[in-house]
Amino acid sequence: MFNTNFNERRHLIYEVVKCRISPVLWQPITSFRVVFKKHTLTLDDLSTLANQNWLNDQVINMYGELIMDAAQNKVLFLNSFFHRQLMTKGYDGVKRWTKQVDLFSKSLLLVPIHLEVHWCLVATDIARKKICLFDSQGSAPHKVAQNILKYVTAEAREKQRTSFVNGWAVSYNESVPQQSNENDCGVFVLEYSRCLALAQPLHFSQRNIPKIRKRIYKELCDCKLYEQVQQ
Repeated sequence: MFNTNFNERRHLIYEVVKCRISPVLWQPITSFRVVFKKHTLTLDDLSTLANQNWLNDQVINMYGELIMDAAQNKVLFLNSFFHRQLMTKGYDGVKRWTKQVDLFSKSLLLVPIHLEVHWCLVATDIARKKICLFDSQGSAPHKVAQNILKYVTAEAREKQRTSFVNGWAVSYNESVPQQSNENDCGVFVLEYSRCLALAQPLHFSQRNIPKIRKRIYKELCDCKLYEQVQQ
């Protein structure tokens, strides 16, 4: 900061004013909340959609709720804590998640998975009995799809849906849009989920992500998905 040339008085005034007002501009509005069903988003949560920030669980999970609403309950979106619970406690630790839901009456099961510093998605086409790994970096371990396969077959046994116990196919190499940075994996997961749930083609790329972030922000604030706009 001491290398700045302040010979120009207007530049000096601009720098001082900018420093004085910046804390006010970034002060959080503590009373701001977006509430939808069991989800609550604060301004801090929504700010993860700005620039190239990493999305948090709250944004991922509320957007999943909007997806289920838009898909008219034909899609089940299990929140971002599901896979972690499945890995630590096994099927018995998550079987209550579908206590009031018939998984096999849905057309699609979506499971966002957080791998420490990376988001990926496992999508299960119930009717076709196919499980696909959607990964915007191509680095997610194949075992995450196998974990969901084990869950689905265990659920079929628990609910006595014998026709869904066997015959599943698993795909790890889906041709999907890829990110070109280290920050947008969460956005890719939400856009994969949206397109799959609404039966739309995955016609987006890294260059569309800034607009997609803004659209997701607006959709979360308005608590509803909008028609897909031309990117």
